Amino acid sequence: MRRESRGIISRFMEIDTAAARVPESGPEPGAAMLRDGFGRRISYLRLSVTDRCDLRCGYCMPEKMQFLPRREVLSLEELYQLSLGFIARGITKIRLTGGEPLVRRDMPDLLRALGRLLGAHGGQGRLDELTLTTNGTQLAGFAGQIADAGVERINVSLDTRDPALFARLTRRDRLADVLTGIAAAKAAGLRVKINTVALKGLNEDEIPELIRWAHGEGHDLTLIEVMPLGEVDEDRVDHFLPLTAVRQRLEEIFTLQENGHSSGGPARYLTVAQTGGQLGLISPLTNNFCASCNRIRVTATGQLYPCLGGGERVDLRAALRSDAPDANLALALDEAMRIKPERHHFDISARGAAPAQPRHMSVTGG
Repeated sequence: MRRESRGIISRFMEIDTAAARVPESGPEPGAAMLRDGFGRRISYLRLSVTDRCDLRCGYCMPEKMQFLPRREVLSLEELYQLSLGFIARGITKIRLTGGEPLVRRDMPDLLRALGRLLGAHGGQGRLDELTLTTNGTQLAGFAGQIADAGVERINVSLDTRDPALFARLTRRDRLADVLTGIAAAKAAGLRVKINTVALKGLNEDEIPELIRWAHGEGHDLTLIEVMPLGEVDEDRVDHFLPLTAVRQRLEEIFTLQENGHSSGGPARYLTVAQTGGQLGLISPLTNNFCASCNRIRVTATGQLYPCLGGGERVDLRAALRSDAPDANLALALDEAMRIKPERHHFDISARGAAPAQPRHMSVTGG
C-alpha cells in the first residue's frame, strides 16, 4: 500500500534509515550489475517525478493535455526507495525529469536526500552524478536549493530567445521567467546546458545566434531532433529538421571540431572554434546511438521503459507497493534487462503517421 506523506520530519527519518543501509561502494553482495542481453551495462537512470508541465510545447503535447491522477504518481519515499534499488544495481548517474520536475513541490526534499548519496559530497559514495532537466520557468526560485543539494549541472530546455516565437512554440508567455531562471542557476554556481529542439521553419535560422548567446554566457548547447512520441496537435513531419542538415549549415559559419567528450548520455560533442564553447548533437532519427545505450527511463508512475522508442515496460510501482518490495524490485529489474531491445525504430518520414509510441515525452521523461 502506498505510504502517504506524514510531514517532513517523519518522512526524512524513514529516508535516513534507508540510506544508512546502503553500503559505501559497489553493488550489494549478490546483486548483479544491470546488463542487458546485448552486453550493454546500464548505468544511467532518467527518473520522471511528474508528467505535469506548465508549458504546452506543440511537438511534445496537445494544448488540452490530460495529466495523470496524482494518486498514480510515485510518492517522495517511493522515488527515493526506487533510486536506492537502482544504485544498488550499479546505477551511477540519475537525472530527474518530467514533465516539469520543479512543479512538484517536494522536489527539493528529494534532491537533498539523493544528494547525500553523492560520493563527491560526503555521501555514501554510490552515486557519481545527480542532475536535472527543467524548462526553466520555476528555476529562479529553486536554483540555490538545487546547488545546495549537491547538483553541479542542469539542462534547461530553450528553443528560442524570441518572445513571440517562444509563446507560439510553448503556448505560454514565459520566456522572461526562463531567462531569469538560467541567470539564477549560473549565479548559484550551477553549470547549465541549453537543450534546443531543431525545428524546420521555426527556429532553424536562429540556431547560430543561440549558439553564440549560450557560449557567450558560459553554457554548452545541445541540439536535438524532434522525437515522434505521443499524439500532438501538429504533424511533426512539418517541422522535423535533421541534424545532418543543421551541421552542414553550421559548418558554413563556424569551425566545428570533434572533441570526444562524453557526458554519459547520447550526445556527440563538437567544439566551436569561434566561441570556444561546446555543441552537442542528439540525433535519434538520422544517427541513432543505440549501440552504446546505457540508459533506462522510469515514468512518474513507476513504469520502467528499457527503450525510449519501445512499448515494452516493467511495472516497478507494483513491486514497490507489494509485500516484498526489495525482492520484487530485483526481479522486475532483471526482467527489464531481459526485454531491453537492441535498438529503436523511430520514423518520422510519413505525413499523418501515428507516433512511434502513443505515450507523450512528458510521461516517459524528457
